Parts: sequence; structure tokens; C-alpha cells
Amino acid sequence: MSELPTEQSVTSRPGLTACSLCAGDTLGRRDPAPGGQRARLERLEAEGVTRLTLSECLDECERGDVVVARPSAAGRATAGRPVWFERLAGDEQTAALRAWLLDGGPGAAAVPKDLAPLVIRRQAGDADG
Repeated sequence: MSELPTEQSVTSRPGLTACSLCAGDTLGRRDPAPGGQRARLERLEAEGVTRLTLSECLDECERGDVVVARPSAAGRATAGRPVWFERLAGDEQTAALRAWLLDGGPGAAAVPKDLAPLVIRRQAGDADG
């Protein structure tokens, strides 16, 4: 696993887009983390692991905890595409996401086995995938 990025390298990190309305839906009241899943994602940004964008809706409302990992510039240079996840919530899944993003994320590293079942298979005509 890669080291945490420096201030200068943060912009070269993969990005995340999360639905602000469904962040935390999967675990709901069972989530023991203060602030729930949204707080976990915000911590990834605060640690310099990623750039987080919160969207009001990603149009996948039936899925819950939708997160899109966006490739870095280096990932895009190797034809990396955004990877959409559903029901990505909890400490273990967020830790796997963190490690993957530190390893380069989309276009730079394969989706971890722990996260592969959560990937949303997008249609070829979809704007981001």
C-alpha cells in the first residue's frame, strides 16, 4: 500500500463522488461510527487520500450508499474509467476503498476483491461508465 499523499500530490489522487442523500442508508441506525458513512468518506478527504464531491443525487436511489471512484490524471492516461459502487458502507469496506485509492484507484489498480461485488455495471451509453 502507498503512503499518504503530500499536500502537493492531493490533486493527483483519484476522486470520489458520493450521494449526500443516501450516504449511510445501508447501515442506517446500526452504524456505530459518529457521522456514519458520510463521515468516513469525509475523513478520506481530510487525510488527503481523495477529493470528495457530494452530489444531491446520483440517480441510483434504489441501491443506497452509492459512491463513484473517479480516476486520477494518471489513471485517465491509462484509460481508467469511473467505477460505481452500491452499498459501500462500514469500516471494512471503507478501509478497502482507502487502500485501493492510495494504490491509484481506477486505471492504476484492480478493484479489490472485497469491493468487486459492490460494483454497479453501467451501460455503455451511460455518461460516466
